[in-house]
Amino acid sequence: MKTFKLVSLQLVEEDGLVDIELDDGLIINKEDEKSNWLLEAYVNKSYFEYFQKRADKDDELTIRVVITKRENDPAAFQTKITSINELEDHISILFEGSLKRTKNDYAELLLQDLLGKGLKGDNLLDEFKVKMQSKPRLASSKKTDKETPVQ
Repeated sequence: MKTFKLVSLQLVEEDGLVDIELDDGLIINKEDEKSNWLLEAYVNKSYFEYFQKRADKDDELTIRVVITKRENDPAAFQTKITSINELEDHISILFEGSLKRTKNDYAELLLQDLLGKGLKGDNLLDEFKVKMQSKPRLASSKKTDKETPVQ
């Protein structure tokens, strides 16, 4: 098994991405025959109802996470919530699932975002180069109260 730091977490929903503000997180590659991963998100208790509804439905969730360093590309996982543990001011959500290969990588999503902001020509190229180096989290179409996407 290999263990890594979970840096950011987004849930992929029909109407966009939902940013989850992590207080801490861990991701484990179980390196088993099914290529399963365990992801633990330690978040504010205010997210309890949001995650409990999804756990009650027993639906598969697609999540996007950044592992180890903020500048890394997000990785997508197909998961299910296996447990939610309530602590004093926080909850610990345990996801289990597999790495999902996606057709859109970070560069394509970033380019789409910059084009959507009306950038063209040299301005587009310059901004693209800067953002590819800093790898900010792309703005979600849906946010919770506490979230401010990095620009």
